[in-house]
Amino acid sequence: MFSWTSAALTDVGKRRKINEDAYLELVDTGLWVVADGMGGYEAGDVASQAIINGLKTTHPPNKMSVFVEEVENRLLNVNTQLYELATERRCTIGSTVVGLLAQQSHGVILWAGDSRAYRYRAGQLERISQDHSQVEELIEQGLLLPEEAETHPDANVITRAVGAQEHLFLDYEIYPVEHKDIFLLCSDGLYKEITESEIAEVLSKRLFNCHRAAQQLIDLALTRKCKDNVTVIVIQARYKRGD
Repeated sequence: MFSWTSAALTDVGKRRKINEDAYLELVDTGLWVVADGMGGYEAGDVASQAIINGLKTTHPPNKMSVFVEEVENRLLNVNTQLYELATERRCTIGSTVVGLLAQQSHGVILWAGDSRAYRYRAGQLERISQDHSQVEELIEQGLLLPEEAETHPDANVITRAVGAQEHLFLDYEIYPVEHKDIFLLCSDGLYKEITESEIAEVLSKRLFNCHRAAQQLIDLALTRKCKDNVTVIVIQARYKRGD
């Protein structure tokens, strides 16, 4: 029913020496993933790449339920591997993950941590994922205003990640896909540098192109301080038979 196009880009940013972000772009399978590692050199990059390696041989799905189950099981296996490695090394080895699974006329967003998924539809940008972070919990409890989150002392503290705990819990949202839907997966290096209104402006271009949009988002983040690595995947769904 739908054909999918996408573009994925990552940049080390202006402050970091290594890139602890990683991404997976499997258009034919209908799977796109962004992972943002934590734990520093030889830890964060190991964790994010372990997620990508664990998912890159995922089989093209026959049913969405089977697809989701396979991706979840693979992430649970990676979580066990990373948790055991972190225990052995006595250090933190973990990574956020956010993914889009597409099959026929539906898409599933899954995530753990504060890498995000957005959907742009009919002129409106909607954040699909909900950050697993200390500040997000404070906002939900009414103890912190959203505009205060970025400058809060716990702004970088996440409450879920692959490898961070013995048991991994993923969140899911399933959506019917519509013609010309645009999905954006990104690490926090993007949305901590540019606003959601700026993201919407890039995705709203009349002559939209995934590659052009991904490059514009990266370039815009790099014009700012860009203290972190930044990774984006821009994905568009279109009916197979024109407009």
